[in-house]
Amino acid sequence: MPDGPLIVQSDKTVLLEVDHPDATEARHALASFAELERAPEHVHTYRITNLGLWNARAAGVDAERVLDVLLTHSRYPVPHALLVDIDDTMGRYGRLRLENDPVHGLVMRTDDYPVLEEVLHAQKTADMFGPRIDGQTVVVHAASRGQLKQALLKLGWPAEDAAGYVDGTPYPIALTEVPQTGEVPDGAPGLGAPAAGGGAVAAGGAADVGPTEPWQLRPYQRMAVENFWAGGSGVVVLPCGAGKTLVGAGAMATAGATTLILVTNTVSARQWKAELLRRTTLTESEIGEYSGAVKEVRPVTIATYQVLTTRRGGIYPHLELVNDHDWGLIIYDEVHLLPAPIFRMTADLQARRRLGLTATLVREDGRESEVFSLIGPKRYDAPWKDIEAQGYIAPAECIEVRVELPRDERVTYAMAEDADKYRLCSTSEVKLPVVRSILERHPGEQVLVIGQYLDQLEELGELLEAPVLTGSTSVAERQRLFGAFRDGELGALVVSKVANFSIDLPEASVAVQVSGSYGSRQEEAQRLGRLLRPKQDGKSAHFYTVVSRDTLDQEYAQKRQRFLAEQGYAYTIVDAADLARP
Repeated sequence: MPDGPLIVQSDKTVLLEVDHPDATEARHALASFAELERAPEHVHTYRITNLGLWNARAAGVDAERVLDVLLTHSRYPVPHALLVDIDDTMGRYGRLRLENDPVHGLVMRTDDYPVLEEVLHAQKTADMFGPRIDGQTVVVHAASRGQLKQALLKLGWPAEDAAGYVDGTPYPIALTEVPQTGEVPDGAPGLGAPAAGGGAVAAGGAADVGPTEPWQLRPYQRMAVENFWAGGSGVVVLPCGAGKTLVGAGAMATAGATTLILVTNTVSARQWKAELLRRTTLTESEIGEYSGAVKEVRPVTIATYQVLTTRRGGIYPHLELVNDHDWGLIIYDEVHLLPAPIFRMTADLQARRRLGLTATLVREDGRESEVFSLIGPKRYDAPWKDIEAQGYIAPAECIEVRVELPRDERVTYAMAEDADKYRLCSTSEVKLPVVRSILERHPGEQVLVIGQYLDQLEELGELLEAPVLTGSTSVAERQRLFGAFRDGELGALVVSKVANFSIDLPEASVAVQVSGSYGSRQEEAQRLGRLLRPKQDGKSAHFYTVVSRDTLDQEYAQKRQRFLAEQGYAYTIVDAADLARP
């Protein structure tokens, strides 16, 4: 009997023995179609879901490959019923196919007549179809392309969208790759030099290298661009600090068309602009910012989610930016954070190429299926530890520091209403000296102290004599503080969740998390990601989470860590009292 690292069970859970010699190989194979649910020390639990299987199928992983992974690595015989179910479930993807017909326009075709009848008679799709052409083909209202894909996914028949895309308004965009050898790098169409690309040389972050210094597209970035372009639309998943911005720039160069980039905030918009100016042939006058402060529409326009979702009189006045321009490419930065109005807008953009960029496809609102149907399936996903092993992101040590609440705080916590418990245990003053002790362990290093509650952050800022940056901090002041931190003028910054994403702080090597958004896995990944730019001195990063023992704070911390555990990061648990010891 094989002695593999997996135990495959009939309820679609898969147990992985972490200490098995083949565990790493099995974990990487599992990640393409299964989701990590729990990750204690020795046995991790994965779950096989329909969406995970369909995502794998869309990415070119067929049922035969999935079954081979389970059969090869399983310690015990795999339940036959599960094998059949996986084969049947993956076989549902692409049974319905959206295509462009030269006579009738957008149509849906199938070789399975009963499936077509089923979806035609479903209430959810009733208004989305035009006339029937024959027993295998029906006209689809072009405006319903996105809504139909959403509805078909919910009906269990995810469609393959092969209807193609409009090219948009042509616009020349090239990257300024300068190989160290002086030779033009090979690549897919549009990826030559000057062409698509991204990334910095060696271990330096992309923001660290001047435009005239040698740099080349990293292999995984090139593959991400190629996979996206071959699929037409979809999501690229890369660790923070691995050059997602430049994967976007590579897609822009490949498209050679006007581009709309949607980002989380104004600081992120300006970082995108700076990087595009540094790495592409675009000039200042060709890149527009569309935010609360500025409304510029140019061949490449960078807009914030916030301004697009501003609502007045029941309408979204700024959505015309999306609808009234012939964009050839739309890029969604931090796609895991897309607000609901952007999903509704995206349903109408199915003829445009769409690229989602993220460090984690985890959505706490459970809307991963919306990303799949409206942006596209996952086209490329690089395990964090693989990128670390190549030297492109910094190694990181994760430490959970547990503190004991004083007796009076324990009693207050025990008697509090459920709605107040988390804030009470997260913001205990007993955490303050612990944070100071952590900073004393890392003299001369640049530290981010991150939290959820503003009064707690103000206390920490006063204790550490460090600036406090929150949502109310002006964009100009944010840029000034981030700039001073990058230049080494500031050794510590106390920040709220505004610094969770899209902030480039290459030399931050220590982060101390004092409170978070309950059990948010995506937030944990983003916060660790602030540290993963490779350091000039080659040092490892340190990510501390200060947690109140035996409370909701500890429970939520365990939930937040789940995504990073799947990426191969282990949390060391220490007692706060031990930090004071040499």
